[in-house]
Amino acid sequence: MASASSSATVVRRIELRGHILDSGIFNRVLGVLTDHERAAYVIEEFDSGRTKVDPSYARLAIEADDQAYLDELIDKLREQGAEVMEEGDAATEPAPADGVLPDQFYATTNYATEVRVGGSWLPVANPEMDCAIVLDDGGALTVPPSDVKAGDPVVVGHQGVKVSIPQRARRKAVFEFMASAVSSEKPRHALLGELARELLAVLRSGKRVLVVGGPAIIHTGAGPYLADLIRGGYVTALYAGNALAVHDMESQFFGTSLGVNLEDAFPAEEGHVHHLRTVNRLRAAGGIRNAIDRGILRAGVMYEAYQKKIPVVLCGSIRDDGPIPDVITDVVEAQRAMRAYVPQIGMALMVCTLLHSVAVGNLLPATCKTVCVDINPSSVTKLTDRGSHQTLGIVMDASSFLRELTLAIEAAEAELGSG
Repeated sequence: MASASSSATVVRRIELRGHILDSGIFNRVLGVLTDHERAAYVIEEFDSGRTKVDPSYARLAIEADDQAYLDELIDKLREQGAEVMEEGDAATEPAPADGVLPDQFYATTNYATEVRVGGSWLPVANPEMDCAIVLDDGGALTVPPSDVKAGDPVVVGHQGVKVSIPQRARRKAVFEFMASAVSSEKPRHALLGELARELLAVLRSGKRVLVVGGPAIIHTGAGPYLADLIRGGYVTALYAGNALAVHDMESQFFGTSLGVNLEDAFPAEEGHVHHLRTVNRLRAAGGIRNAIDRGILRAGVMYEAYQKKIPVVLCGSIRDDGPIPDVITDVVEAQRAMRAYVPQIGMALMVCTLLHSVAVGNLLPATCKTVCVDINPSSVTKLTDRGSHQTLGIVMDASSFLRELTLAIEAAEAELGSG
């Protein structure tokens, strides 16, 4: 343990609360302090609790000979879940213009956050990373930079802001089971069984299960599994791009995906234009809903999603052919459309779509159970690297994952029925 130096000119005190030992918060805080050699610390109080269910507590005094250096260090400790003692209210500055934040705005994380206003701590609604905090009508909410209005009181600096790192469950659940390392050599049967039980629990709680899907779902022949999950009420929201929707409907019109026959995996004659003909057919019909109503589209992922009337957000990209009328081509509007359903989502399954997964992951709070599935291990780790630390990574192809998840859900439902 380092000792505080009497020559230090600035002192701040922090507190750590909760299960700070087995959650790793205490070790991470000490690691940050060790890396900052110009600061010294004293553990003034420490209580580990008497039993494994008791919360623990620590109070540390931190000293440095430079105010700016200590402020920077305190900011890093906040990110690890430290609470600063004797803190004043959060400071605000008006947004100088629509879509423009004050220079020193507080940049949010996806962890539960509170701000101190008038001596009281207020929860910040809709935690999301890389946004700002705006005080409004006696409350506080997360606002993306593009949606800030001129004059909005935006929180600046770190004073009066408290971040709560999720505590690890006392029972090791699926999202602690394998989130620390990604590997294809894991007991998938047990993992997917536990995942299926978590999924059913999310649905029973009234939250939605979101699939963020890439076109590989259709290319690998997994479309029918996803369609069945939607029809059965196990997937209750769908975010995708133009490609998944187009290739799903191509498979219904022509039996191909990107011109490859889904029955025998051989290229179809003139198959390379099938997706273009699909786009054209949907544009002529005026969109997916019209195609269904006219009897043009009778099955598939998009058919089931529209028939179940679940939230569907299709986001465009510069690579799109067409796109079909249902695709939102303005990326800011697409973010707003996805963000509108985020408070309803309790679990997100990101299946074989790296960039879309990162985009959606940036919108989700840390409390949302998130699963990233891809055949490429580096793609699976990318989501965690981008800040979605709650993510469970599974190295599997789309078809195997959706097939085995479907079977696991059936088994979990049978367990519930027999219980």
